[in-house]
Parts: sequence; structure tokens; C-alpha cells
Amino acid sequence: MKQNCWQFKDCGREPGGRYSNDGICPASVENRLHGSHGGQNAGRACWVVPKTPCSENSQNFELKYRECSRCNFYKKVRYEEKRNFELSLHLLQRLAFPDSPDSPPMS
Repeated sequence: MKQNCWQFKDCGREPGGRYSNDGICPASVENRLHGSHGGQNAGRACWVVPKTPCSENSQNFELKYRECSRCNFYKKVRYEEKRNFELSLHLLQRLAFPDSPDSPPMS
């Protein structure tokens, strides 16, 4: 697996992390995006997961995405994945319709 957001940010909000008693980050347990960009759960697609603690705008996707697109981790994933970067629309489709045959395949 490649580096996940909670490792990059060293937030400790993953299961068993040093700050997990303050709440588990939903990206660390969102298994519908497991494998996206080579990450564990949604660890490399956190910008589409609602209620992540690192975003002040976690309820409004447009504002959250705008904020996340300036994040160094998001930029790192975009750079590392280059042409294999999965568009947010596809990631959102996988969240909404995980068993749909029309959902794009996982990276």
C-alpha cells in the first residue's frame, strides 16, 4: 500500500491511532474506496469522504473539495498517480453505488 492521508498528516485518527479516542477519521475506515490510488480504505481518496476532521467544510462537498485541492497530500496523490488519478466523480459514484457494474474499476 502507498502512503495514506493519516500517515502523511500524522493525525493519529486512524483505528488504534494515538488520537483515535477523539474520533476515528471516516477516511481511515471507508472500505468502499479501498485500493483507490493504491491506498488503504479511503486513505488516498479522503477528499471525497464526508466529515473528515481535517476539513472545516466537511458537510459541503464543493467547499470541502476546494479546500482539499489545496492540500499537500491531495497534490502528492495527483502527482504520484499522474494518468491513473481517479476523478472525484468516479470516486463519488463508488461511494454512492458500490455494487454498480457502471462504477469504474478500482485502481
